[in-house]
Amino acid sequence: MTTMTTIGGALALALLAVTATPAAAAEADDCTGPASDVRLFVTVSNVRSAKGLIAVTLYADNRRTFLAHHGSLYVGRVPATAPTTRMCIHVPATGTYGLAVYHDEDGNRKFNRSTFGLPAEGYGFSNNPSTFLGIPSFTSVRMAVPRSGTETSVRLKYP
Repeated sequence: MTTMTTIGGALALALLAVTATPAAAAEADDCTGPASDVRLFVTVSNVRSAKGLIAVTLYADNRRTFLAHHGSLYVGRVPATAPTTRMCIHVPATGTYGLAVYHDEDGNRKFNRSTFGLPAEGYGFSNNPSTFLGIPSFTSVRMAVPRSGTETSVRLKYP
């Protein structure tokens, strides 16, 4: 029985080593936002330079607050890395959310627009909806976060 306990303990330690590598633990600990048990990993692609920040804005499942002034739950920012930036954000709980992402190349923590109000920086949304005719509907950006560790990808578009 002692041998079985030792083998079982060794297997448990090996499994723990595989599932909780130092890199994975460090990445999970580097999440932005108010601490919670639910983490969302966001991979932002098509980042054209390593200048500035990548900002990920988290929205609750409410079409009225999507892209509204002070309508977000949280804005997480990390240094940009090109061509891809990966980040982790805490979400309040499992559920449905929307994401708006932008590349704040000048680091001013604002989404810059042209004189005509059009985007002047790279941007994207969860589910990568078309923005050809304007801002996407909240329905098109809604995404499920069924468990901690959920992963999603957003592809930036530049003007």
